[in-house]
Amino acid sequence: MKKKINLNLIVTAIFTAIITMICMNVINFYLFDKQVKNDLRNTAQTLHETGVFNKSAKIPDISVENMRITWIDTDGTVLYDNENDETILENHLNRPEVKEAISNGEGDSDRQSATMDTKTYYHAILLDDGTILRVSTSARSIMNIFVSSIPSMMIVMIVIAGVCVILANKLTKNLMAPIEKVSNDLENAATIQSETEYKELVPFLNTIRLQHESVLAAVKSRQDFTANVSHELKTPLTAISGYAELIENNMVDEKQRIGFAGEIRKNADRLVSLINDIIRLSELDHSDDTKGFEQVDLCKIAKECVDNLGVSAAKQNIQLNFDGTECKMHGNSHMLVELVENLCQNAIRYNNPGGTVNVTVHKLGGKTVLTVEDNGIGIPKDQQERVFERFYRVDKSRSKETGGTGLGLAIVKHIVELHDAKITLDSEVGHGTTIKVEF
Repeated sequence: MKKKINLNLIVTAIFTAIITMICMNVINFYLFDKQVKNDLRNTAQTLHETGVFNKSAKIPDISVENMRITWIDTDGTVLYDNENDETILENHLNRPEVKEAISNGEGDSDRQSATMDTKTYYHAILLDDGTILRVSTSARSIMNIFVSSIPSMMIVMIVIAGVCVILANKLTKNLMAPIEKVSNDLENAATIQSETEYKELVPFLNTIRLQHESVLAAVKSRQDFTANVSHELKTPLTAISGYAELIENNMVDEKQRIGFAGEIRKNADRLVSLINDIIRLSELDHSDDTKGFEQVDLCKIAKECVDNLGVSAAKQNIQLNFDGTECKMHGNSHMLVELVENLCQNAIRYNNPGGTVNVTVHKLGGKTVLTVEDNGIGIPKDQQERVFERFYRVDKSRSKETGGTGLGLAIVKHIVELHDAKITLDSEVGHGTTIKVEF
């Protein structure tokens, strides 16, 4: 990156210098061109005012440095030329500047010499007696000027290139310094960000810092998740292994054998639930945001979920109610079923005997709103922000007794994010919990 920035700065500087010098040459030539024409005009006017160009008087020899003076009769015959014998000169009536002077009172023209690589400027004025006075001078052409300036330009280029290399190295070093500091010391990215003199780099450094923090958080989250998975799987496996060992060594009677078999089945079911939820979370982590999305009726989905959970709620002496109106929305029907079932199962699991769970689906302010409300045990204020974390349980003993894996609300959070929805929780210990999802 350093070399590329260095090279780009040097090339840009040299290119800019070349273009600048070319432009200056062109500008200087056109300023020179304009000055030559003005000088010719002034000279012609001055010669005219002397009154020497008169057919009745003899014209004296006129010598002006690098200036040709020609006096032309009305029929184009050359009456006088200070550099040539007028008797051998051809008729000048068809010269552009002469024709223009006859028509407009004065005329200009210039002609390029291919052999001499020069340019001759002409200016002619119409005198009072109808004759034409013409003055001309030769100058180098723009190409001649440009070619002659090449050696000087090359010297300037070498000097500029040397200066550019030094400045580019210094500039690149200063520019890259905060980036290199951040790459070598990501922990103190915030301090480096505040110290940098290039304020334009602040958003970039801030992004790097946030990404670094995000990566660290993700790593910690994965480490915690791995530790939690190991712990959660180890508990039922240890129980299964212990019960199986007692049965294998014939250390229990028939009645205990049946009880232990039940515990083995219960822990095996818990293992299956855990594994299924872990696999589902992994799938949601790598899910395509719009895969399987279509127009669905959330009210119909929620009603079916409530009907399916009715038996489970009745076994725990929980009254499960539903109320809703048709609510069409864009979503994944399988994910929405998981979302409603997980919220309802939690409301049933953490409720009191004789409690109620109310599920509603309605349109509110142009949004589809799903609400699951219970009058169960509630969640302490200091734990409400953590309930959507993986394996986090408010009441660990009850969760394990009722078959909870601690992943239900984590799955809910994923599904909510994939549907670009918003989830809010309102709870009070001893009075119940209300969870609202706005699509």
